[in-house]
Amino acid sequence: MFREEPTQSKSTLRLHKRISRLKALALKYKRAEITQNALLDISNFAASVTTPQEFYSSLHQSINELIPADNFFIATLNSTNGKIEVPFFLDEKDSHPNDFYPDEDLSDTLYSGLTGYVLKTEQALICNDDTYRELVASKAITLRGSSCHQWIGTPIKNADATIGVLVVQSYSPNIVYTEVEIELMNFISHHIAGVIQRLENQEQLEHAIDTRTKELSIAYNKLKQEVYERRRAERLQKSLFEIADLANANIDSQQFYTEIHRVISHLLPVNNCFISLLDEQKKTLTFPYFVSQFDQPSPKSRTLGDGLTEYILLNHKPRLLNKQDINSLIDSGELYSINPELNDTKEIHQWIAVPLFIHGKVCGALTIYSYSFSQNYQEKDLELLTFVSQHIATAIEKKLSAESLKLSYEQLEDKVNQRTRALEIVNSDLEKEINQRKRIERQLVHDAKHDNLTGLPNRSMFMERLTQAIKHVRRHTLERFAVLFIDMDRFKLLNDTLGHLEGDRFLIETAKRLNLCIRSNDMLARLGGDEFVILLDSISDSQDAEDVAERVLAELSRSYQLVNQQFNSSGSIGIAMSGQSHSDTSESILRDADTAMYQAKSQGKGCYVIFDYAANKQQITDIKLENELKNAIKNKQLQLSYLPIMQLNTSVIVAFEPRLFWHHPTLGKIKQAQINNIAEHCNMVIELDNYLLDFVDSHFSSMQKEYGKQVQLQVSVSSQHLNHKYAVRALKNRLKQCRLDKSKLTVFFDEKAFVQNANNHISAFESLKPLNINLGIEAYGSAHSAISSLTFLPINALKLDSSYCAHLENSQHLKLVKAYFNAAQAMELTVFAVGVNNDMQNQILQQVGFEFGQGMSLGNVVEVTAQADLSLSNNQVCA
Repeated sequence: MFREEPTQSKSTLRLHKRISRLKALALKYKRAEITQNALLDISNFAASVTTPQEFYSSLHQSINELIPADNFFIATLNSTNGKIEVPFFLDEKDSHPNDFYPDEDLSDTLYSGLTGYVLKTEQALICNDDTYRELVASKAITLRGSSCHQWIGTPIKNADATIGVLVVQSYSPNIVYTEVEIELMNFISHHIAGVIQRLENQEQLEHAIDTRTKELSIAYNKLKQEVYERRRAERLQKSLFEIADLANANIDSQQFYTEIHRVISHLLPVNNCFISLLDEQKKTLTFPYFVSQFDQPSPKSRTLGDGLTEYILLNHKPRLLNKQDINSLIDSGELYSINPELNDTKEIHQWIAVPLFIHGKVCGALTIYSYSFSQNYQEKDLELLTFVSQHIATAIEKKLSAESLKLSYEQLEDKVNQRTRALEIVNSDLEKEINQRKRIERQLVHDAKHDNLTGLPNRSMFMERLTQAIKHVRRHTLERFAVLFIDMDRFKLLNDTLGHLEGDRFLIETAKRLNLCIRSNDMLARLGGDEFVILLDSISDSQDAEDVAERVLAELSRSYQLVNQQFNSSGSIGIAMSGQSHSDTSESILRDADTAMYQAKSQGKGCYVIFDYAANKQQITDIKLENELKNAIKNKQLQLSYLPIMQLNTSVIVAFEPRLFWHHPTLGKIKQAQINNIAEHCNMVIELDNYLLDFVDSHFSSMQKEYGKQVQLQVSVSSQHLNHKYAVRALKNRLKQCRLDKSKLTVFFDEKAFVQNANNHISAFESLKPLNINLGIEAYGSAHSAISSLTFLPINALKLDSSYCAHLENSQHLKLVKAYFNAAQAMELTVFAVGVNNDMQNQILQQVGFEFGQGMSLGNVVEVTAQADLSLSNNQVCA
């Protein structure tokens, strides 16, 4: 027996263990069954509930059957604004967070506590006092709510996004949550996430439906109001159309006003209505229409008084008056104080009157009124009647005008019949006069476009045709035309010798000859005087124009038979071709042809020249350069250099020749010769000489200090100073004003100008000699003046032309140089050699006897870099 006890003990232990496992397993199955039933209940009521609050209450009951959940709440994230909301809250100690934290934002408060911590970590959390203190110490959360024993929070996730937190907590140490409860709550939160999302979407949808329903209701009310206003506007528009039709209807006045009353009655009740009108003198008031519900008689015409109608007419404003308003106006004396017999307003309840305006002036009034208290007019009725009254006034004005016009027509018809008979008498005479005038007008039009003498088109007609030709070639780029500008070469001589009558015959004959040289589609015109132009239309190239020009020259070269004698003439022709520039105009092409004609005249007349656009461009450039020179002289931009004049054997400087130069901004340095050429073309030679004299006068004293007082100055001056007495006088005054020692100054004039105008030069030299200045001739030998002329010129010096130095190796030139030198020596004149460019020339000149000279081999130019301190008066510059 004792041996069996151990065996029984082992069996008993195994049995007890198996029983314990069975009990645990039974408890697990029972718990699983309860969980399954709870989840099934959750699924059932999740499908049936319609509001989030109903679902959350049922969910709490189901969870409370599984675990102790007397303290339970749900926090959700609003998908619209991202804020935390608490749709369900149940706690035995704390009130709802909205009430517990009334001064704080609920979402920010929950985000800083345990709920926000679970949302941010997206992990379930069992929190006891130790865990809670650690989270607070690490500043992961903020201390919130009452202290509890244990807190469980599980995230509610939907499609990997956390949309809320499911929370239970216990305040009693007897209630302890484990991982089992965590797993259970995670399982529940997973199953309810979709339901919460669906209920939230449903709630948002219902909210959107309510909002949209309210919006549609408001829109419906607005639409109803718009429909009402539109119908009202349609009635008003229809009424206005009817009023407009009445104005043109062929009806009498009484019917017209009756129809007006009918139209107004469609818009508002008008049982009592009348229309009053003022006469032209604004003194009498008439009532063309009156209707009353009590069949009262129509008022008679009367002079203006102080009645209610006159009140509206005087104030020029529509009015809506009640009985009290009328009585107040009567009591104040504004109504019926002068004409109390007009007062018939005792029974009137309301009264509306609108003044009628025609051409901005009051011509009458439209009045409606009521006797019944049940019939009340409002301000909108006044506005409506005011609007309609404008069209009524227009209709009345048209009706009155039509009646007045009808009467006028009847009176006019009689007058027309009377005058028609008179007009028939004068009609035949008038018709003759009209025909005569038309002929005169046609002649005037022809005369305005043609030359009276030759019958050819004139400038105006030619320019019109030329403009059309320019437009045509712009559209048809392959076609071309040419303009020939013809000027008769000896026409002035003909007029002066044979008279103007023969000159006219000459022009007529010339026009006939020119017509023979052109085609039918070309145009010949006379611009005036002896100037003719030809437009050659549709030509191939410039050769066609040249062929016509040669035919013209041949025709014009034939003798003219005038006054029983022959007269020979010729023509100068300028040709301008089309297509040379996109900016061609009729004026520019005619100007180009005119320019080419003057070039033909300068080449000897009796020829033709085709306008060269490149040469013209150069002329434009030259004109620009001339203007720039004018500005340079005006702004004192020209500078000075000195060419030294030396003794040939010692190279000692005895004199200086001043020369101007100009630093042009684009062309660089321009020397004296080119400056003189430009100045001659723009007629500024005298101004340039004056500029040079003033420049020298201000700087030569410094040159004498540097090179010695014995150094002299030789200035070349244009002979234009000597052409007229006033020019000589101006030059003389200019030289008098110079501050330098005049005995050291020699003024040279060109020999060519002396030969061309010897008398003026001799007279001018005599006038300048008393100034104690030295006079000389430069470029001597270039014009081959008679050596004998030196005998009667009061000159002191000669400058030989530079061409002689260049040809000293020629024996004939050398003989001529010796002759000039000997003649000058005989006349006791100082002779200067110009253009000494090498030592050989220097030696030959010394052998001849020359002492002085200037040139490249004798010395460099001395430049004065500073500009002249010129203070010229206007009179001096003009001189």
